[in-house]
Amino acid sequence: MITVRDLTYYPVKGCAGTSVDSARVLGTGLEHDRTFMVVGAADGAFRSQRTHPVMAAVRVEVLDDGAALALSAEGFGALRLDVDRDGPRREVSMFGRPLGEAVDQGDAAAQWFSDALGARSRLVRVAPGFDRDGWGDTPGKVNFADAHAVLVASTASLDHLNARITARGDAEPVPMNRFRPNIVLTGDDAPHFEDRVRRMTIGGVELAHSVRAMRCAVPMVDQSTGHRAGPEPIRTLSAYRREPEYRNKVSFGAKNAVVCEGVLRVGDVVEVAEWLDA
Repeated sequence: MITVRDLTYYPVKGCAGTSVDSARVLGTGLEHDRTFMVVGAADGAFRSQRTHPVMAAVRVEVLDDGAALALSAEGFGALRLDVDRDGPRREVSMFGRPLGEAVDQGDAAAQWFSDALGARSRLVRVAPGFDRDGWGDTPGKVNFADAHAVLVASTASLDHLNARITARGDAEPVPMNRFRPNIVLTGDDAPHFEDRVRRMTIGGVELAHSVRAMRCAVPMVDQSTGHRAGPEPIRTLSAYRREPEYRNKVSFGAKNAVVCEGVLRVGDVVEVAEWLDA
């Protein structure tokens, strides 16, 4: 029996996640997931752990059902921010592609992130009416995640990876948070079974496969310190998880679209309605 072991949303793209026992799931993913994004003050381009690994150590707490945020990071103190849902707009982009306008969250948030990241930055929120398509088998909709609503991974996949890492004799196993999943599944011993799920129902939520999750340098960042700690797990994944159809990148986890909204809870049973061909 496959069940949900962990649920996590990431209020600010690239910053630390919040683990919860239950979560509403909207068409764009877990509620509050990647609703905010840090961008360059001059060009509006998104910032991520790829270039600013310290973002991993920025803690974000959603307050008052999304009406406020609490930001904190060691050495930079804390900031409570009243969220502006429909204020001044700023053009933003991701991976060189325009995303349209987002709502700027003001000078206090901009200064806090500029200090924490060591680069002039602004904090923005998705604007009312924001409508962005994903891509893949089932594209779905997405906020400021890279391209898909929900990232699913399994304990079986991580166990298999860590067995390979430790067998090398020169590295320690990595925790699941290196991969920043929204939903962690357990109960099936087959590594990467999540890749083969075309459609599944969890509680009242229905998810559909979009694409396997291609990994960049972020899994080499220690999510507790915000420091790069590679070469694992990318070194070991490169030995058995290359994806020739995606420019030979490595994969871990599966990205899904939300077909039916609802509520997820830790412990919910997963009902697989359809499997992909192996």
